Amino acid sequence: MKNRRCRFFLIFALFFFPTLFSAGCGKSKIEEEYKIENIHLNKPSLTLQVGDKEQVTALQVPSVAHQPAFQWSSSDESVATVVNGLVEAVAVGKAVITVKHREVSVDIPVTVEAAKPLQGTVLYDVKLNNTPVRELQLNGVAQHTVEGLKVTGTRGVVKLDKFYALAERMARYHIKPAHDAKILFRSSEGDFNAFVDVPNKRVSIATNPASEKPVPFLEGNREYIVEIFHIYQQAKVRIIDPKTGEEIEVSVTNDGQGGVGAGALQKGFAVGMQWDHYCFGLVEGSFVLVKQLTVFALKKSVNVLIYGDSISQPEGYFPTADFPESWTQMIINRLKGNAMSSGRGGGTVTMLLDYIKNELPYIEAKYVMVTIGTNGGNTEDNLTELVNYISAQGAIPILNNIPCNESGTQIENNRLMEKVREKLGIKGCKFDLPTSIHGDGKEVNKSLMYWEDYSNSYGWQVYHHPNEKGGRKMYERTLTDIPEIYE
Repeated sequence: MKNRRCRFFLIFALFFFPTLFSAGCGKSKIEEEYKIENIHLNKPSLTLQVGDKEQVTALQVPSVAHQPAFQWSSSDESVATVVNGLVEAVAVGKAVITVKHREVSVDIPVTVEAAKPLQGTVLYDVKLNNTPVRELQLNGVAQHTVEGLKVTGTRGVVKLDKFYALAERMARYHIKPAHDAKILFRSSEGDFNAFVDVPNKRVSIATNPASEKPVPFLEGNREYIVEIFHIYQQAKVRIIDPKTGEEIEVSVTNDGQGGVGAGALQKGFAVGMQWDHYCFGLVEGSFVLVKQLTVFALKKSVNVLIYGDSISQPEGYFPTADFPESWTQMIINRLKGNAMSSGRGGGTVTMLLDYIKNELPYIEAKYVMVTIGTNGGNTEDNLTELVNYISAQGAIPILNNIPCNESGTQIENNRLMEKVREKLGIKGCKFDLPTSIHGDGKEVNKSLMYWEDYSNSYGWQVYHHPNEKGGRKMYERTLTDIPEIYE
């Protein structure tokens, strides 16, 4: 009777709960046939800076469809923590991250170093919330909120009313976009445009053809850092996921035509000099939240800071192959990088007075060299104000003569430069002498200049901007007139 009851319950259990038996047999079979022998990691070791995060992935060996639940742990959570493979650097030191499944385990040594500060200096920084910011012109497309500046309009851009022309600078945006947002980062003059396209997961610069890269980690309603670099002829756009440390960068190089119109040496590749104010906005989509905006100079201290107009911005018109022969780059190279330039094509002394006040107070410069005057607007009062401002910032001012050009505008301007130098007791480099035929600063040596054909715009043709030969002559003149800048 007892055996009959046992058989009854056995049949009952098999009929109503077959998985109790089959699962046990299957599990045993899987463990026997697919026993994990090792764990493969995508990172053999990690070196992080404090605050960094790095995702480590683990795969069983041999590989099967079944993914086991790995256990992650840190030998010292005061140095580094780990959650499901995401390692976060907490403090300077060393730790070991262990990933384990049953009796199989693998270790990852982790070294955490001090966070390296950005090589440069902050020119402007604002955290955005519901307090209005005087320097930001919203133009009806954005509203201040507790979380940040919420951009919702697509018929304009927000403008930072701060003029920058440094050739080594970067703007950093901390953003949180909607899932359908396409965000524009541009210059106020519209010569430079970059896009972060969330739904299509890409970042691009509006060159011709467009320069773009896919951004697989880009999603809506997550926070990102967007950095816009201008480094002489190079422009870079970098997007960073601060949680994972992943980043994607698009980099393009401006290749100048070496002249204008019919006088151009080559077609060139236009990128944009990022003139003059930083702007951002929404091309399409629901919104983008901008939480912080910071502008950096990429160098904090230099021996020489070079200011001027297009003559001091050869990155705008020089062919890339010849750019190292431009006079500003030859000075910078002679000083082994201990110099920067800040030129604005078409700039006048009043424009220079505007943007130098946003840059020079934050940069330690022993000498500040100015070469300006080809676009008119120079007066004794304006030049005096400029020189006195440079002196007030603790730098030694140098006011150069402008090089010769076919229009002859340099002659009167250079008389004025000499008058101001004599009045204020400062030095300058006579760039007009080596760029003239007879060394007297009057008639331009055309072999040293690019020929520029503006027949279809301004209606004139002129030998105006120094080419690579003229650039070398100008550089060589600095060795004679102002050799102290190299000491």
